[in-house]
Amino acid sequence: MLNPKIHRLALLMEGALGLDIGKMGYGVMRYSECPIQGIIDAASGLTEFPYDGKVWPVFSSIEAVPDANVLVLGTAPSGGRVPESWRPAIQRAITAGMSLVNGLHEPLAEAFGPLQPGQFIWDIRQEPKNLHNGLGEARKLSNRRILMVGTDMAVGKMTAGLELWKAARSQGIKAGFVATGQIGITISGHGVPLDAIRVDYASGAIEAEVMRQKDQDWIIVEGQGSLLHPSSTATLPLLRGSQPTDLILCARAGQTHLRDCPDLLIPPLADLCTLYETVASACNTFPAAKVRAIAVNTSHLTPEEAESALAEISTQANRPAFDPVRMGGAEALFGAFE
Repeated sequence: MLNPKIHRLALLMEGALGLDIGKMGYGVMRYSECPIQGIIDAASGLTEFPYDGKVWPVFSSIEAVPDANVLVLGTAPSGGRVPESWRPAIQRAITAGMSLVNGLHEPLAEAFGPLQPGQFIWDIRQEPKNLHNGLGEARKLSNRRILMVGTDMAVGKMTAGLELWKAARSQGIKAGFVATGQIGITISGHGVPLDAIRVDYASGAIEAEVMRQKDQDWIIVEGQGSLLHPSSTATLPLLRGSQPTDLILCARAGQTHLRDCPDLLIPPLADLCTLYETVASACNTFPAAKVRAIAVNTSHLTPEEAESALAEISTQANRPAFDPVRMGGAEALFGAFE
């Protein structure tokens, strides 16, 4: 959908810079190939925002962002609805001819307009048409299908998948990426907004996207949720729809319990690897899948602390452990498949 040759982005992140709810904007900053003209966050009082080794200009209004022609809603507020305070700014952007990328649950295509020729409103989290129940068709493919799984929500499954995809392509592997959330879909241009799919069709939607990329030698599937989390319904459809041959377990260094459920402890990672492998194969009903490595989010640690944490996790899990963003981790993660 987004074309780096013609689309120049402005990220609306009002009140979100530096907070977890800004993850849509952070993902676009890190991975989008489209030029980012600036960030809008008057509440921050900032004029610059350093992130991922770059410094991004911050503006107080959409009109102040130079030469942008696409507005991206860069936050994930509670409930996934557009804050009322944003609506006037969004309408001004639409009236000025800007297109809109909306990763929230609330659709906006019919709420704003009229649109000019070539202008668009992309509501990402909408259920595709013509879905079907899953049939496990991907198990018949001969390629490698790599699924990111997690200890918890929001531990870096998308980041690990995108970094592995990038590393594989840099090594000449014919690799595809199945995005399953709004950020990955924005970056890759296609995918399955899994949290917008009725549960009966969830595995079938993943299966259809995997089969669409069946000619790829590697298919890397973005993970969602966790088998451990009591509110997560995403992991099983991902397992059944993608029929993975390989798994990457994603974790946050030092995390001992689920973030939303402090009374629920994360089990030893070696045991969790066994759990994911057992559920993936379902007593050999489906192809066996092995956890090849642990992708660890160490962004809150110093380099020295991260190195120590990775060594400890590797020993505990009896598998290689890498941070796919730091210290050449993406290439090392790729090496787990050699």
